[in-house]
Amino acid sequence: MEDSEKKAPSVIERYFTRWYRTDLKGKECEDHCILQHSNRICVITLAESHPILQNGRKIKNINYQISDGCSRLKNKVSGKSKRGGQFLTEFAPLCRITCTDEQEYTIYSCIRGRLLEVNEAIMNKPDLLLERPSTEGYIAVILPKFEESKSITEGLLTREQYEEVILKRNQQEEPC
Repeated sequence: MEDSEKKAPSVIERYFTRWYRTDLKGKECEDHCILQHSNRICVITLAESHPILQNGRKIKNINYQISDGCSRLKNKVSGKSKRGGQFLTEFAPLCRITCTDEQEYTIYSCIRGRLLEVNEAIMNKPDLLLERPSTEGYIAVILPKFEESKSITEGLLTREQYEEVILKRNQQEEPC
C-alpha cells in the first residue's frame, strides 16, 4: 500500500492511549478498556474480548442503578473543577448489563476518579455498545485526580501486553 492510500488514524488512535484490565475481579475474559486522553480524562469501554461482544450476543438491559441508594444516572457535575461528581474507586461498579441469554455482567470503573458522565444513549440503543464500543458505545467518562493521573495506569496493561494475554488465552484448551 502506498503512503497516499494509508488510512488516516481515527480520533481514538490519535488522541487516546488504550489501557486494559483483564479478568476483572477474577472473572475470566471480563476485560475492560480504558481510553486515556492526553488531558487525563478516561473513557471506560468494553475490551474487544469481553464476553458481551462475543458470539453474536444481544443486550436485553443496561442498568446504572447500582444499589437502592446509588444510581450512576443521578451523578451531577458542575463547574470547571467538575464538583459534585461521584468519586469512584477502581472496583466501583458503573453498570450492570444483562444479555438476552440472561447472562449478567458488571462493568467496573477500573480507575480511581470522579465520574463525569455515563452514556445514557446505550440504554435506549444498546446496539451502540455492540457495534461501536470504543466510540458511541462507551460506558462512562471518569476524571482521575490530577495528582493521580500519572499513577492510575500502574495496574493496567498496555495494548501489547493485552494482546499477549489474548494470545495465551487462545492457546488454552478452553479459551473464553
